[in-house]
Amino acid sequence: MAKRTRVTTLFTRFLPPFSLIFLFLTSPALAAEALDGRNFGIVWALPFIGMLLSIALGPLLAPHFWEHHQGKIASVWALLLLVPLVLSAGAASSSIAFIHTMGLDYVPFILLLMALFVPAGGIVIRGNIHGSPLTNSFLLVIGMVLASFIGTTGASMVMIRPIMRANDNRRHNMHVVVFFIFLVSNIGGSLTPLGDPPLFLGFLKGVDFFWTTTHIFPETLFVGGVVLALFYCLDLYFYRKEGVTRDPTPDSPISVSGFINMVLIGIVIAAVLMSAMWKPGALFSLMGIAFEGQDLLRNLVMIVVVIASLLLTRADDRAENGFSWGPMTEVAKLFAGIFVTMIPVLAMLKAGTEGAFAPLVSLVTNSEGAPNPLAYFWLTGGLSSFLDNAPTYLVFFELAGGNAQQLMTEGALTLAAISAGAVFMGANTYIGNAPNFMVYAIARSSGVKMPGFFGYMLWSGAVLLPTFVLASLIFFR
Repeated sequence: MAKRTRVTTLFTRFLPPFSLIFLFLTSPALAAEALDGRNFGIVWALPFIGMLLSIALGPLLAPHFWEHHQGKIASVWALLLLVPLVLSAGAASSSIAFIHTMGLDYVPFILLLMALFVPAGGIVIRGNIHGSPLTNSFLLVIGMVLASFIGTTGASMVMIRPIMRANDNRRHNMHVVVFFIFLVSNIGGSLTPLGDPPLFLGFLKGVDFFWTTTHIFPETLFVGGVVLALFYCLDLYFYRKEGVTRDPTPDSPISVSGFINMVLIGIVIAAVLMSAMWKPGALFSLMGIAFEGQDLLRNLVMIVVVIASLLLTRADDRAENGFSWGPMTEVAKLFAGIFVTMIPVLAMLKAGTEGAFAPLVSLVTNSEGAPNPLAYFWLTGGLSSFLDNAPTYLVFFELAGGNAQQLMTEGALTLAAISAGAVFMGANTYIGNAPNFMVYAIARSSGVKMPGFFGYMLWSGAVLLPTFVLASLIFFR
């Protein structure tokens, strides 16, 4: 009965929005041209900016109201874009843009997050580890490696409680969670499309699965290594200052349960790899937009994985992990609003120097008109610090031309700068990447005295910004 209830919860929470999208996708089509970004002024970006500012400021200025009405707020911004868009560009052109964005970008994006989030929530690491500086560093390395395979959200959920238990006898343990956010919830997810949402969006746009593995591994090794070394030195200082204290958690052997979820995550990885290598072509076309077989099969596999995890995972394991649908529901609602309001923004960016964002184009190009990787790194990263890094990545991906094959070859340094900026600098604030605030909330509820929004920025400013300056001068000049 409990397992059927969990599956029912899945459908009642997530099927309604997906059903609306499906109905829209199967509505009668009208022949029309795609949206021309040259026809839009900067005012069309206001709903997108408003959506992102709501995400950034809502939890700070009106946390109670935001918590209970964030879905409604996202819907308002989406309608403020869609209604004028239909009136201005026509129902047919607007429908093409909507189908392309929601059917080819939003739905696969949410399904991947869910297919990693649900199985990761059923993997439990039990036992008490003693949090010495060397042990803590080792746990952070494990988390970083996991992040590129089960996502920063999945790795954060699996690893945060073991590392907090390991340090529950320490008087100074807040820094452990802060560096956990830096390394596991962000930097570690930079090597595959499974690691962080921006990279999966790039994969959906045509970037090869292992492109980031081979092209930003040196940057990841440098940034991760520097931040980990700083953590070890700081943790060693606090560890020696505190001396030996009694661990309140009883000693018990280390064990892992929920192995079926590891198998399911492996199936997700295989499905993503399959969609990159197997190209059966379009199964059907709607309003000139091709829906390809490999993408539909990958999406179906992810849905099956989610249902299988809910049915096969013990309820006690999920309860011990503190699993809830809250974070996933929030992401689904907010990103629906983000993807819809982003439609004219992407069209304007595709227009390049002929569009409303021509001044932004000039910022990321040098006097000869060639792209400036250093500018791409800092602009992508700077916006990713305060806005969500997934749409920020997509904005600059399109600004760089939006052609994955060209960016992976002649524009490789530019694409590397965009990828590294989006993933690395999502760690600069609590709102830069979805797992950041999740880890913050878990740590606070467990008694860790976490810094506030601006206190956290002091940590990231002191640790991360100098590291990013060095990295940008070494790799992106």
